[in-house]
Amino acid sequence: MAIAAKASQDFVKIQEIRDGIVILKSGDLRAVLMTSSINFALKSEENQRAIIEQFQNFLNALTFSVEIVVQSRRFDIKPYLKLLGEREEKQKNELLRLQTREYIGFVKKFTDSTNVMNKTFFVVVPYSPAIVEVHAVGGSLAMKIKEGFGKKHTEAERTHSFEESRTQLEQRVAIVEQGLLRTGIRVAQLGTEEVVDVFYQLFNPGEAEKTVQEV
Repeated sequence: MAIAAKASQDFVKIQEIRDGIVILKSGDLRAVLMTSSINFALKSEENQRAIIEQFQNFLNALTFSVEIVVQSRRFDIKPYLKLLGEREEKQKNELLRLQTREYIGFVKKFTDSTNVMNKTFFVVVPYSPAIVEVHAVGGSLAMKIKEGFGKKHTEAERTHSFEESRTQLEQRVAIVEQGLLRTGIRVAQLGTEEVVDVFYQLFNPGEAEKTVQEV
């Protein structure tokens, strides 16, 4: 018996991305925050203790779960080498031109023998909306709590539900931002195009390698 092949979209739990917010097929919402990093090893012992204490306070203050994601990709050094090559050609001082050429050779040799990784840090903030449906049963009212907002609801109901849920999600995002800022970490919430780009690179890792080879 032939088995129908499923489209790749069937394996992705994302329904849509609206106003920078990821809406899953279950109706749950996700906000994606990009964060900076801290070179913890270079901090003094006192600063290290302060950072750890603030991070503990941040975790203890949370009443919801968050997901911390670290994305590692090989750093594309070719644009930098191209820039150095252009500067070498424009350099009129022969000694500086020679030093630039030697530096380019050093960078090429180093990156060929060592994988230079570029790390990006994300914090995913979730929210699961609850919809209360009221039904008349035997002359009395019965309430049913339904998670999410699916296709069975009207467009007006879905829009209203999304706006209410987004308000709740934004409150959670604000708590996360304030907690991380106290540890010295900068935070920025991604917009729609940025979130789409993150997921595209995540599900198409070969495209990045292809682009590097074509440069």
